[in-house]
Amino acid sequence: MHATEGTPATASEFPDLAGFFAPRRVALLGATDDLSKFGGRCMKQLIDFGFPGEIYPINPKRPQVMGVACHPSLADTPHTPDHVGIVLPAHAVAGAVDDCIARGVRFATVFSAGFGEQGTPEALQAQNALVERARAGGLRLMGPNCNGLVNFVDQFALTSTASINGPRAPAGDIGIVGQSGGAGQVNVMWRAIEMGLGISYQVSCGNAADLDLMDYASFMLESESTRVVLMLAERLADGPKLRALSHRAAQLRKPLVMVKAGRTEMGAKAAASHTGAVTGADAVFDKVLEQLGILRVDDYPDLYQCAMLLRRQRWTRSAQVSATSISGGNLVLLADMGAGQGLQWPEFSDTTQAQLQSQLPGFGTATNPADLTAAAIGQKGAFAQAAKTILEDPAIDLMMPVLTIASADEVRSVAQLSEQSDKAVAIIWTGRASDDATITPRSLVQQGHAVYRDAGPCVRAVSALQRFSAFLHTYAERVPQRPAGLDRARALSLLPEQPGLLSEWQAKQVLDCYGLRATREHLATDIAQAQDYARQIGAPVAMKIQSPDIPHKTEAKALKLRVQGDALVAQAYTEVMANARAYKPDAKIEGVLVQEMVEDAQEMLIGMSHDPTWGPIITVGLGGVWVEVLKDVTFLLAPSHPDHIRAALAGLRGFGMLQEVRGRPARDLDALVDFIQRFSWLAADLGPRIEELDVNPLAVRAKGQGVAMVDALMLLGAPKA
Repeated sequence: MHATEGTPATASEFPDLAGFFAPRRVALLGATDDLSKFGGRCMKQLIDFGFPGEIYPINPKRPQVMGVACHPSLADTPHTPDHVGIVLPAHAVAGAVDDCIARGVRFATVFSAGFGEQGTPEALQAQNALVERARAGGLRLMGPNCNGLVNFVDQFALTSTASINGPRAPAGDIGIVGQSGGAGQVNVMWRAIEMGLGISYQVSCGNAADLDLMDYASFMLESESTRVVLMLAERLADGPKLRALSHRAAQLRKPLVMVKAGRTEMGAKAAASHTGAVTGADAVFDKVLEQLGILRVDDYPDLYQCAMLLRRQRWTRSAQVSATSISGGNLVLLADMGAGQGLQWPEFSDTTQAQLQSQLPGFGTATNPADLTAAAIGQKGAFAQAAKTILEDPAIDLMMPVLTIASADEVRSVAQLSEQSDKAVAIIWTGRASDDATITPRSLVQQGHAVYRDAGPCVRAVSALQRFSAFLHTYAERVPQRPAGLDRARALSLLPEQPGLLSEWQAKQVLDCYGLRATREHLATDIAQAQDYARQIGAPVAMKIQSPDIPHKTEAKALKLRVQGDALVAQAYTEVMANARAYKPDAKIEGVLVQEMVEDAQEMLIGMSHDPTWGPIITVGLGGVWVEVLKDVTFLLAPSHPDHIRAALAGLRGFGMLQEVRGRPARDLDALVDFIQRFSWLAADLGPRIEELDVNPLAVRAKGQGVAMVDALMLLGAPKA
């Protein structure tokens, strides 16, 4: 069982992969000298990367491979390998897995294709059988259909990729995990190394039929060699597990940055054909990752561009930033882009203004971002000193010095500022060093600085840093706590065993167990009761048929509004019952709901559905017909913390409808947040039984007057075994 938001994750929830990433002995089934074959390329990379342990090539036709003694089978190796690579035709993989189990091997990487990625029932069945076979024998698998791993920390590469050809790059502090080999090893790992970054571990896990992205990412997070983990996700089937991983990342203060493929229908189809992936609703992914503190980016370069700044772990207090340059054009673009990412450009303090004017004679009034103009040109150290002065302003949390063509001394002084400052510094360097070709953006990155060639990647990285910093500041306070007055046992007892729709009245009785109150209403089973209840309410009422077989009351003409007075109540009761029986003669009729009419309230929709990745998901938006017209909705995990709920509401385009507008009083936001919080706990507790649940509309009255359910629909699934 994975941790939920109420129970933070621990490292023990994930498998110990030390022997997988850093084995002492490795065997390769299908090893060969032929570099045109996958097994030959894997063998060469294993040797060339400098693996310090024992290597056992397995090939019954060869006495040795690439100068290393070869063995006819796993059973013939002198010692049990910790990790076995399998490069064999698909039909031979099951036998190889049996051999691994018989030898006592704990980990195997199945490079072979021909399994779940094909999408056929037969291929999926073969893949599932392979995993069952392995797990039963105590063997954990990577793959199938994968391109292996690279461990720069321990000099272990079990992969065929040419992206590590040549001298081994030094180990760094960025972990990379993805399903794709080309994207993970070339688009991200190789490109990151080219710009001066260092990688700790990289995994391309293919179909991820057994061990998955979260398992590898967990190992990387726990490693002291890793500060940031980059994830390339085509398939994320286990949302609760990713939720547990995100909690652990927050505890360790190490960011997870993700590209999630499948934003569009076409992208989702491509992901499915690539790794047998099934993607969930993309809008849900966006909102859930935001709540978990996982930084979603759009493109592969954004992964390592963000990691370059995040790995420095200089967390910000706010989104208040500054930039300075002698190039006003660069600053204008930077300001525009920064504002688009939510960055704020506060005014400098009087002290900062005075210091800048004393440092740069002739310099005018500084605005933020600060164009130093010609006043800084030719004055040794002036640029860095001005940047330092601005960075020391209490209102500034992050500085972006913008260099163009600069002297080596000027570049070094900015790098020194980046090194010594407790605040974050993201350097933009659009040009080169004018007098020393050895000083380059790459050389500064290798020294640990965050250096960007253009404003766009820098601004996106700064935004990511600010978002993760804000998440860390409130993480410990945002673990949901169960509200008082939730009666799960009673709610479960009210759910019928049979699946299907409940009537509105039945659904509201279940919701009431979680403190979710309806309007003033009563279920009448005859005219006299209906009249009595209407008199008790003392205002115009709605009268609605109650039947699990008639969910659409308007369509059945089994709904009457604004009814008042004994005669009209009697007439409405008779007509509602008659119309319901005419509409569906065999319907089970429970009675007629006599319900208070709610006027002058903001209608909201609060719903629950099941996402294939995350399980119960809460949908919140404007209610009534507006949800269908505007489609202005947001999504929340279950259970949710009140702060997450408030942030989600504030993100709605129609949030202004809940605030004071032209004399119309503000709505009861506190009561709405409490309702959604309790609703989210009901979804978390009863999610296995409830397929769908809608409260639409929920009437949100004026501030201090609370909320009330007007209508509710609940669809039950069959009880889970």
